[in-house]
Amino acid sequence: MLDARDLRPITEVSYLTTENAWRYRAILRYFYTQHERLRHYLYPEEIFSHLKQNPYFAQYQEEQLQADLKQLSEWKNLIPRQETGRVATIEDFKKKKFRYQCTPYTVEIERMVERLGDLGQSFGGSLEATLFDRLLGALQKFAAELDGKDNAQLNQAWEDVYGYFRKIVENASDYIAYLKSEKVEERMMSEAFLAYKEAFADYIRRFILDLQKTSYNIELVLQQVSPASFQAAAGRLADYQLSIPRMDERLDHSNLSGKYLDQWTSLREWFLGSVGRESELVSLERETTETIRRITRFAQRLGEKRQVMRSRRRDYLYLADWFGRLESIDEAHQLAAVLFGASGVRHLYAETAASDDMYASLWEAEPTVVTVKPSVVGYREKTRPGAIVDLSVQQAATRAEYFKARALEETILAGLVADNRIVVSQLDSQPPFVRKTLLNWIGRCMANAERITKTEAGRKVRLITVSDRQITLDCMDGRITMPDFAFEFLT
Repeated sequence: MLDARDLRPITEVSYLTTENAWRYRAILRYFYTQHERLRHYLYPEEIFSHLKQNPYFAQYQEEQLQADLKQLSEWKNLIPRQETGRVATIEDFKKKKFRYQCTPYTVEIERMVERLGDLGQSFGGSLEATLFDRLLGALQKFAAELDGKDNAQLNQAWEDVYGYFRKIVENASDYIAYLKSEKVEERMMSEAFLAYKEAFADYIRRFILDLQKTSYNIELVLQQVSPASFQAAAGRLADYQLSIPRMDERLDHSNLSGKYLDQWTSLREWFLGSVGRESELVSLERETTETIRRITRFAQRLGEKRQVMRSRRRDYLYLADWFGRLESIDEAHQLAAVLFGASGVRHLYAETAASDDMYASLWEAEPTVVTVKPSVVGYREKTRPGAIVDLSVQQAATRAEYFKARALEETILAGLVADNRIVVSQLDSQPPFVRKTLLNWIGRCMANAERITKTEAGRKVRLITVSDRQITLDCMDGRITMPDFAFEFLT
């Protein structure tokens, strides 16, 4: 849910893209490095002295520094505080000497810029299976704290759980994106990739094995924590956050508990999935498995390319020497047939019946007979004039047999009707055509807004849901599980 804070412009980042960004960035980077050393207040004199050490600021003046510090204060990157302890005269007090402190926004912005510089143009991340072990331990500890009374320990356990979960998601997604990046794709196509192929594949393979060992236990712990239990825990976590004294902000209990519930939902859906969607854990496992396949394919192509480009000079010299040692042309012909195959072979192509057995050998297949026609100009196959055969008797017999079978089916279906209804759950074992007929009626009824259709005999029938339970219809060729349906005949 968006609020006003999500829509307001962030003036604190203006110094990164403005005209004199190089000066503002240098000043705030010095503030950030000193803040990390626990020096929170800086004076203009030491800032100016630091900047003058850089050749980029050779022409920089103190008046420019004062203007830059004033602008950064207006952008809320710096907090000016008037210095009164070092004042010796009234004139010095009137000059309003300041010392400056960088704001929390500026510190976080500089940290982000520093991380972006370390990141470069490629993704980082890793596939650390140990994080799943740590997450499992943290989840077990959190589940144990649900029955406790100490909100501080519960909060620490949840911070560990969500912290490990965030590391897993971020590291895994970044590493998969790194493996799919264009730069890595190019490197996989180079010869140098063969040296790293085994290390890559072994690294991902070990991650998959450790993931499969740990993920089941994590899913088990998540399923054991009921929604009501975590809702109570979210309230306790919100109570703990509200118990921490804060002077600059007011937190809302419902917003805090809602945040924890959203985090728990994200955690459960990542491991367990949701209705109609598979879990991200399954997607991660599939992505890593596909990555191993890609690595293997690239390595295979490189190997084939290397084999094609390999020089056959030594092989040909060896064969030439072998032929040279033979005593007769007949032996040479025999050796050539073995090495290069028989010359002048006729190749015949014939359609073969496909087999469902993928491991079936060619020798186990039925032979195919190919009729070879003479290659004579003007050749035609001999044909005989065919007579018109009267099949009316066979057609009448087939028609009578069909109507007889249909009448038998109608009789069986009529025998299933009781009080103008067919209740599927009350049927005993039925022939296959009954199952097919009922499923056909169900499909046509579901396609109608009123759930009404016509049977093959022209009667109207309505589909009714008797209850929410699942029932089983026994047939002579198997069993089918379906909703508890019944059919009501209207005419």
